[in-house]
Amino acid sequence: MPSTEANTVEDTQLGLTDEEIALLRYHQAQAAGSSSSRAASRASSQGRLLLDSSSLAALSRHLDRLMQQIQVRIEYLSEQSSIVTMQQYDRAGNLVDNADAEIARFQDIMSQIDELEVDFDRIAHIRDIVRDYRYRVEQLERELEQSSTSRRDREGHRHRHSHSHRHEGGSSGRRHRH
Repeated sequence: MPSTEANTVEDTQLGLTDEEIALLRYHQAQAAGSSSSRAASRASSQGRLLLDSSSLAALSRHLDRLMQQIQVRIEYLSEQSSIVTMQQYDRAGNLVDNADAEIARFQDIMSQIDELEVDFDRIAHIRDIVRDYRYRVEQLERELEQSSTSRRDREGHRHRHSHSHRHEGGSSGRRHRH
């Protein structure tokens, strides 16, 4: 029976990192278990890679399947990442749309406030003019009232003099009383 060591190489001589060596040993044992190769399993446990074509083919197939599974998982996770990204993008888009709508609403409100402030200023100006005219009219009414009161007082004084003269003269003063 030929020596197993002659058909193996130390896995530390393959230029692999410690993590890669640990993975090689693990997967070599997995591949040997599925192919029922005692020699490959024994080589793996001794830290050696079995260099026969059937063991290497079994390991190669195992690693291909593993890589395919990893690739499928990567594609799935990439897809999920894209979905999450699109959902976030949609949410962000909705936030932007909502923000745009709120900004437009705010601008509309501000425009209405501006219009109301202009109307307020116009109405305040009109109110001031009306107050001024009201003040003037009230002032004129007071002046007219004062002048008519003073005229009455003067006329009343004249009437009294007239009345007393008329009484003396025998004329009636009832016509002139107010």
